[in-house]
Amino acid sequence: MKHCLAMLAFMIIPTSFLFAQEAAPEVVSDIQKPSRDFLMVQFTYNNWENTPDSIKMKGIGRGFNAYLCYDFPISKSRFSFAAGIGIGVQNIYFDNQELGFTDTGMAGQQVSFLPESIDYKRYKLTTTYLEAPFELRYFGNKINRNKGFKAAAGLKVGTIVGAHTKGRYTLEGAKMTEKVNTRRYFETWSFAGTARLGWGNFSVVGSYNLTNLFKENQGPAVVPYSIGICITGL
Repeated sequence: MKHCLAMLAFMIIPTSFLFAQEAAPEVVSDIQKPSRDFLMVQFTYNNWENTPDSIKMKGIGRGFNAYLCYDFPISKSRFSFAAGIGIGVQNIYFDNQELGFTDTGMAGQQVSFLPESIDYKRYKLTTTYLEAPFELRYFGNKINRNKGFKAAAGLKVGTIVGAHTKGRYTLEGAKMTEKVNTRRYFETWSFAGTARLGWGNFSVVGSYNLTNLFKENQGPAVVPYSIGICITGL
């Protein structure tokens, strides 16, 4: 009888231990690798603040920005710091006006806005910057940043890599394009405050320059700003 009880115990104990292991609750970790918003693509409306009456704009100034960013979480909070690199392009359109560039010596270089000398169908100024955005970010959903509320504020530092005017017109039935490239009248460095507010992968973005577009005494003291849509992910 003792041998039978011993054999029964020998069979039950391992089986009970096995079932105990299977019945143990599954531990699910909330530590995941969420989207860090590595990629930011922005489509913006662009304009100038502090514009004198002598400048006449028309249409919708359009811009495009694209950045690759790296996100650094701040401890286990819902905040993070991000830094990146990318390109920013701004287009401003003018109404029956063209930009005149004069060079009468270093002290006389300047940009002026003149009545158009040709009947342009479209005339614009395009500036292109190599930019580095820096952001302090907040995520409402720290497990999955592709969902939930998002907000960010920061600074964008840029250096100009290209600037040109482009006018399109028709001459004797032929479509013509006139283009002038020059960076010499524009501030080399650009600094702008930025802000984003949105949900999931989409947000509204705005920026306001802390520096003028043109160098001092080279053109009007206009200040660029923009507002638009930002798509983030990865």
